[in-house]
Amino acid sequence: MRKTLLGAAVALLALSGAVQAQDKKVTIGVSIPAADHGWTAGVVYHAERVAKLLMQEHPGLNVIVKTSPDAATQANAVQDLETQGIDALVILPSDPDPLVNAIKQVKDNGKFVTLVDRAPSVNDDTVRDLYVAGNNPALGEVAGKYIAETTPEAQVVVIRGLPIPIDQQRQDGFDKGIAGSKVKILDRQFGNWNRDDAFKVMQDYLTKYPKIDVVWCQDDDMAVGVLQAIEQAKRTDIQYVVAGAGSKDMIKKVMDGDKMIPVDVLYPPAMVATAMQLTAANFYDQVPVRGTYILDATLVTKDNAESFYFPDSPF
Repeated sequence: MRKTLLGAAVALLALSGAVQAQDKKVTIGVSIPAADHGWTAGVVYHAERVAKLLMQEHPGLNVIVKTSPDAATQANAVQDLETQGIDALVILPSDPDPLVNAIKQVKDNGKFVTLVDRAPSVNDDTVRDLYVAGNNPALGEVAGKYIAETTPEAQVVVIRGLPIPIDQQRQDGFDKGIAGSKVKILDRQFGNWNRDDAFKVMQDYLTKYPKIDVVWCQDDDMAVGVLQAIEQAKRTDIQYVVAGAGSKDMIKKVMDGDKMIPVDVLYPPAMVATAMQLTAANFYDQVPVRGTYILDATLVTKDNAESFYFPDSPF
């Protein structure tokens, strides 16, 4: 009897502690770019979606999501979040280096800082507690390996993003992925991660090269322009296009067995949601989350595509 009563008392104390932990008052500010193109639209969607889920899970949690069109506006948004008494900041910078001082100020004030995707030139524990990002070198390498294994002697045209470090990381990864194969690169031009620019680059390629086997472009938005250019030109020599990000339109094409989009490489806008969940875990689950968390560049195929399909997302 005594053992039973003691066991019940311990269980009640544990339950009480769990309830108190869930009721703990915490405010997390989330600062992200405004939805100026497809991928950032996905970031906004997932941030708002997971903010609601986290507040349902933790009654004491308040998550404030702010979007900003540029770095100067985002710096002001970060300051505004601080005045609202945040305990943590999750930030995906529109342009990281101009925001270093604003981020560091939050960190210096003793708040938990999670940096997402775009790291400033100084990316260490002086500016953040946690860094969550996609794997840019692997995004290129996974695409390159798929092409080398699927079409070993392919003649490939490449559409790059912007002339910035993460573009070069993806290019270096792609070159590593095709190393040792007979894959031939016909041309590389910048498409600025923009579907209209990629459309024009692809039109140029189609004019210059009578035979193209495969197109690699770094971004699903650009793939839309590429497919339009191929369709307009009525070219049948191009076997397929490999892009990346994980947009719902490209994932759906993979799910449906579209021969032009047999795979996609994941660089998920939902990484902001991962960052938010890990930040909340720091307060409610008391688990170690500090450090660097790099997401895999998963090859999305017909077999696993359903796991990455968000039909309600704008991207």
